[in-house]
Amino acid sequence: MRIGNREFSSGRRTYVMGILNVTPDSFSDGGKYYPLSDAMKAAERMIEDGADIIDIGGESNRPGYAPVSEEEEIRRIVPVIEAIKKRFDVPVSADTCKSRVARAALSAGADLLNDIWGFRRDEGMAVLAAEQQVPVCLMHNREKAEYADFRKEVIEDLKLSLAIADRHGVKKENIILDPGIGFGKTYEQNLIIMNHLEDITALGYPVLLGASRKSVIGLTLDLPVAEREEGTIAASVIAAMKGCEYVRVHDVKKNVRALKMTDAILHGGE
Repeated sequence: MRIGNREFSSGRRTYVMGILNVTPDSFSDGGKYYPLSDAMKAAERMIEDGADIIDIGGESNRPGYAPVSEEEEIRRIVPVIEAIKKRFDVPVSADTCKSRVARAALSAGADLLNDIWGFRRDEGMAVLAAEQQVPVCLMHNREKAEYADFRKEVIEDLKLSLAIADRHGVKKENIILDPGIGFGKTYEQNLIIMNHLEDITALGYPVLLGASRKSVIGLTLDLPVAEREEGTIAASVIAAMKGCEYVRVHDVKKNVRALKMTDAILHGGE
């Protein structure tokens, strides 16, 4: 898969996507990187620490978040995308489910669209992705954590996203799937899907796991957001062992180191 000017090869190593939230109310780092100067410092540090992609979001997705207008989301992310692409040689992902915001992000230089609703909230995202021939990450999501057969229905939902992509002409080689940890799932269901990531990798697409600092880690370890680093690393290692090719994390350096060791064990003897 080509993202920006870089090639991402399957089965060779686990790539790290660094999270850069330019929101005042993110569950994990709300307000921390909101000023442009702080966002640039954070991006530079992530790149130095080994991030392969920087994921920029302008609207919090935490439980109970306050939605923002498309204009406000554009105002938050476009200057950051432009500044990062001007200064650094790194692929940039735009974390949005709104096609108008996504179009502005691509015009600013974004290389990948990260849609937490997997084209199911705004099919204009699929139209845009096909038109611009850009890679997309399609995440599993539901309004409520209600399932008759959880594992089966997660796959069925992802197949609906894939059907939308196909209908609008998004190429298979431009698609990444995400199980959607923390979205439309109970605590137990989050653990189940992480233990059965092979359900998703079996669909034949690269898979991204985004469990960094999320409540499933906090509840398991009984720790606040700022102390969930080890739990995040454990999830990243499991993701690599289960065949995921990407992880999306806040703490880039230690995850990169843990994954480098994991990849060496998994692939070094081949």
